[in-house]
Amino acid sequence: MTDGAQGGKRILVTGMSGLIGGMAGRSLARNNYVRALNRQDVEGVDCVRADISDPEAIGPAFEGIDTVVHMAAYLGPEFSGQVSGNLIGAYNVFEAAREAGVKRVIFGSSGATQMQYEVDEPIKAMVEARWDDVPSPRRILTPQDPPRPNGIYGAAKLWGEALGRYYSDAHGMSVICVRIGRVVKEDWPYDARHAAVYCSHRDVIQMVEKCVSAPESVRFDLFYAVSNNRGRYRDIDHSREVIGFVPEDGIPEWPMERPG
Repeated sequence: MTDGAQGGKRILVTGMSGLIGGMAGRSLARNNYVRALNRQDVEGVDCVRADISDPEAIGPAFEGIDTVVHMAAYLGPEFSGQVSGNLIGAYNVFEAAREAGVKRVIFGSSGATQMQYEVDEPIKAMVEARWDDVPSPRRILTPQDPPRPNGIYGAAKLWGEALGRYYSDAHGMSVICVRIGRVVKEDWPYDARHAAVYCSHRDVIQMVEKCVSAPESVRFDLFYAVSNNRGRYRDIDHSREVIGFVPEDGIPEWPMERPG
């Protein structure tokens, strides 16, 4: 990996031991200097071991960094974990970035911020692959539609997005929030609902890389990271227009056998 001296950036990836952080971080490391902020070591990468709930411990990770990719998150059911990992932790990351003079933060958000729309038709038909009940044109949710989280995790991610808006407005930081679809190690959907919100490994990596290299004029924005699935109800036109994200993959039918 480079040191960022020849056109590359100096990037901090939080949660790089996780699936998305690991894939994105290693891809970015091909042409940039990448450092990890993690609770455990990440092989082959400079790593600061700390918990994002501890503001003093994470400070050194941000020194000399120009771009932060924040993928660390608490995914469990406990409210205390949401508070420390997704509320306090998100604040600590934004504040440490501000103090270090970081130019851009890419915040890993989630489709859970609007997942409750799936209980209503016609989106319900789309996530159940009832194609005869899906109107044409189909219903597409955009970032301008009201939030509708399906649980505390989605609500916590909305907090992170709001923090990003604040830090962009108040401190001039570029903040890009990415509502990531369902990404799994197997890189293939489990069921009809998953097939609608599926985001392939290639597509989530592409989205992060497009956000990292987005023009400086992008001061604040919110994008969906989802593959071009038949059951897709989340907008991808906006990210294509602003940063050139065009999904390489998608689930054209469901059920279907995995190719190869």
